[in-house]
Amino acid sequence: MRKLLLSATTLCLAAQLATAQIRLPQPSPGASVMQTIGTTDITVKYSRPSLKGREPFTSAFVPYGKVWRTGANAATNFNTTTDLTVGGQKLPAGSYALLSIPNQNEWTLIFSKNGSVTEQNYKQEEDALRVQIAAAPAAEKTETFTINFSDVTDSTANMNIVFGNAKATAKLGVDVTANASANVDKAVADKPEDPAVLQAAAGYNLSKGRNLEQALSWADKSIGMKETFRNVWLKAQILAKMGKFAEAVPLAQKALSLGETSGDAAFPFFKDAIAKGVTEYTSKLPVALPAAKGKKKKS
Repeated sequence: MRKLLLSATTLCLAAQLATAQIRLPQPSPGASVMQTIGTTDITVKYSRPSLKGREPFTSAFVPYGKVWRTGANAATNFNTTTDLTVGGQKLPAGSYALLSIPNQNEWTLIFSKNGSVTEQNYKQEEDALRVQIAAAPAAEKTETFTINFSDVTDSTANMNIVFGNAKATAKLGVDVTANASANVDKAVADKPEDPAVLQAAAGYNLSKGRNLEQALSWADKSIGMKETFRNVWLKAQILAKMGKFAEAVPLAQKALSLGETSGDAAFPFFKDAIAKGVTEYTSKLPVALPAAKGKKKKS
């Protein structure tokens, strides 16, 4: 009877261990890297195998010329919040499994629409994009597989895949102007009665020389809701950009006056620019010609 009880207890413990959520160290721990390019957020979630005395890209460990999940464990996930280009080719916004086919001088980078793809069930017809990227020897040996970003600007970045003595680099690009413009239009559509949003949207259009009539309309609406030296000065700048200096001058002067009495701690940072604007816009006004003197009648 005692043996039966021990057996039953052992079975229960085994069942509990099998179903319990116990967090244990993993041989290829998970990692996540996020990079913003302009207004685009790119996130890569992957697992990081280590060499542990092995050499990658050999017949025994991640062989050349074979589809690889570009990491370990589950499929590596690549997510982009907007459309972007990889090696000059378009990848729509969305989430993909990131696979690759390593070779010595060039890798094939694959973005699969099948988020749970493996090397065994991979199908090329599920590709969202397949692109060739350059590969070269790394400056130093990397023990643990790494994906990172470098050379980031507001419209480009390099995504680097590094393991052992190999480094493959994918050149990423985004249309930051189109993305920012879409964000501005969406913000105004979502909050059409928010004077701060309207002011910010008008300021963006002014900075890009984009649809100044629309920028003027947004500035007017912002002023109508809550007049401040900021939105009045903004309207003056838009009018000046449109070449309407006769209208811009009195508004710039008004912005100076409003700022002086506003109590806004930021006004001193704007004051010199506004005063300079008054002088500059005034200099662009047409000079009034003196009245012509009448000719004397001959006697």
